[in-house]
Amino acid sequence: MSTVYIIDVESGNLRSLTNSIKHLGNYKVVYIRNHDEFEMYNEDIELLIFPGVGNFGHFVKNLDERGLMEPIKNYLATGRKLLGICVGLQCLMKSSEESRGVSGLGLLNIELSKFNKGDEQFSLKGQSKSVPHIGWSHNHRYSSPQVMATMNEPLYSIGTEDKFYFVHSYAAIIDSKVKADLLSEAEKDGWKFVFSKYGSEEFISAMSKDNFFATQFHPEKSGIAGLRVIQAFLEEKVPHTSCTNKSFVPHSGYPSRRIIACLDVRSNDDGDLVVTKGDQYDVREKSDTQSGDVRNLGKPVELATKYFEDGADEITFLNITSFRDSPLQDLPMLEVLKLAAQNIFVPLTVGGGIKDMIDPVTGEIVPALKVAELYFKSGADKVSLGSEAVTIAEEYYRNGKIKSGKSAIEQISTCFGNQAVVISVDPRRKFIKSPKDTNMQCIQIFDEEKYGPDGEEYCYYQVTSQGGRKVHEIGALELCVACEELGAGEILLNSIDHDGGNKGFNLELLKQVKESVSIPVIASSGAGAPRHFADVFEMDCGIDAALGAGMFHRGEYKVSDVKDYLRSRGMDVRFETTKV
Repeated sequence: MSTVYIIDVESGNLRSLTNSIKHLGNYKVVYIRNHDEFEMYNEDIELLIFPGVGNFGHFVKNLDERGLMEPIKNYLATGRKLLGICVGLQCLMKSSEESRGVSGLGLLNIELSKFNKGDEQFSLKGQSKSVPHIGWSHNHRYSSPQVMATMNEPLYSIGTEDKFYFVHSYAAIIDSKVKADLLSEAEKDGWKFVFSKYGSEEFISAMSKDNFFATQFHPEKSGIAGLRVIQAFLEEKVPHTSCTNKSFVPHSGYPSRRIIACLDVRSNDDGDLVVTKGDQYDVREKSDTQSGDVRNLGKPVELATKYFEDGADEITFLNITSFRDSPLQDLPMLEVLKLAAQNIFVPLTVGGGIKDMIDPVTGEIVPALKVAELYFKSGADKVSLGSEAVTIAEEYYRNGKIKSGKSAIEQISTCFGNQAVVISVDPRRKFIKSPKDTNMQCIQIFDEEKYGPDGEEYCYYQVTSQGGRKVHEIGALELCVACEELGAGEILLNSIDHDGGNKGFNLELLKQVKESVSIPVIASSGAGAPRHFADVFEMDCGIDAALGAGMFHRGEYKVSDVKDYLRSRGMDVRFETTKV
C-alpha cells in the first residue's frame, strides 16, 4: 500500500481530497500539520500533496508559524513528487496583490493579481464580471503543445476539452510583456504551463517541472476529469483522455452554465432525516382538513449521489431543522456531508445553523467560525448563511457601514476565503405606492396586471428569515450589497413569491441584485422545467448559476435534461462520464 502525505494547515476541505485518493486505489493518507511531523516522515515521503484555499497571506502565515516553509523548499530540492492545489500553487509564486508584504516560496518571480471586474469582454454583453471566478472552465492551451503527445507526466492529463472547477479571485494573470518574458525564461529552465481564460484575462491554471506539478483548479472537485488528474500524479502515467464533452465549444473565456441540485434536509416527525420540499416553505402534506406529515422525497445522500452521477455541477444541502439539542460534534448534517463526500466529487455547500452556538452538552459558546470548520472538515466546500447574514447586515448598517471584523462572514472569509461564504437570501415582494415610502431601492412596475392589490406601482423585495417566518426592514438588494462588502463570495437568491410555483425564476429580482453586486449570483426558487433555466441564463445581466430542487426530487426532469435543453439553445454546459 502506497502512502500519500498531505500538508494540512486547516485550510479548506481535505476530506474530499482524501476520499478522491482512496477512490482511486489502495492508498493510505497521512496528514502533516507542522515541522516536527514533516521531519518525522521526511525520509518516507514519496507522494506529497500541498492543498490550500482562502487568503494568500493567512495561508502563508500559517505555513510559517507551523515551521513548514523550509521543509517544503527542501523537499522540492530533492526532486521528489509534489502536487500543489489552488493556494498550494499560488504560494509558490513570489507574492500576491491580496496580501502585500507577504512573500511566497518564490519558485516563479510572479505576483498574483485580482481579476478585473470591468472586463471589456463581459461589458460588451452588458454584463459585469463576477469575482471570485467560480465555475467550470476549460484549460485552453499548453506552453509546449508539441510535447503533449509524447510526455507521460501529470500535466498532460489535463485535456483541453475537459472542464475543471475553479474558485479564486487572484491568479497568475499573464497580462503584460514583463510576465510573458518571465514565463519564457521559466520555460527555458524546464517549466511547462497550462493556461486558462476568464473573460479576456489569461492565467496559469497548471504548471510542472520535473516531479513538481500544481493546479489552480481543484481536481478533487472536478468530477471524473479531476480524478484522472490526481490519478496521473499518483500512478506516474497519464490516463486515457477523459473528454466526453458532447457540447464542446471554442474557449470563450466564460465558465460553463452551472446547474446546482439543492436538497432541503430536515428531520421528520419520526426523527429521520429526509429531503423535503414545500410551497413557500411549508413542507407538510396537506389534506382538506389538516396538515400531515413532513413531505418525504428521499434520503439526502442517495439523492445527492444520483444528481452527481447525472451531471450536477454542485450539490447544496440546506438544513431546515435547527437540531438545537444536538452536540456540535454530532450534528446530523455532519454525517450527511461525510457520507456524501465519499462518492461525490463536485463542490458541496451546506447551509443552516452556521452561527455562534452553545453546545448543549458542554455549555461552551462556540463561534460561527468553529461551526463552519466542522462542516469543512466533514466535506463541505462552502457554507451558506441565511438568518445569521440578515442579523449581520442589519448591524453593519446600524454601525454606519463600519466593519467590525467580528461577524461570521468576516471571520470565515478571512480564514477560508470569500469563495467559501454563500449568503442565502429569502425575500418577499412588498408593494408600495411611492419610492418615498421606503429607504430601500425600489422597482417600478409598468405592467398594470402586475400592480399591487391596491394599485401600487412600485415594490421592493423585503428580506425574511427563519424560513420566511420573520420579516425584516431591509431589502434583498441592500442585504446583498452589505454582505459583499463584509466578505461574502456568492449569493443564493431565493424568492418566496416564486417558491413552489414551478413557473420560473423571479427574473425581476435577479436582475436587480445582479446589476448591483460583482460576486456570483445563483438563481433559486420557481424552476419547474428546463426552459426556466434558459430564461435566466439568457438575461443580459449575467446570472452565474441556477438551482433546481422539486423538479428533480419528484422525477419530473433530470439534471441531464436541463443540460440537454441548454445545449440545444447553444449554451455551454459540462458533460462527462462518471467513470475514471
